[in-house]
Amino acid sequence: MKRSYRGVILLSVVLFLNIVCTQQAVNAFFYDKFGTVVVFAALNLALFPIAVLIYRRERDVK
Repeated sequence: MKRSYRGVILLSVVLFLNIVCTQQAVNAFFYDKFGTVVVFAALNLALFPIAVLIYRRERDVK
């Protein structure tokens, strides 16, 4: 099964955004900015269904 460059790049971007959101949430937690922690945690949770959607779309392409 051959993957397209578009799918790999999109999943890489989503993974990068997950890492950034996680790091920002940890930094905000360290500085007691809990509102910001909730925002970045929500963004992190919102990125997961996007990644699943991209993966399923690329998996089904023939």
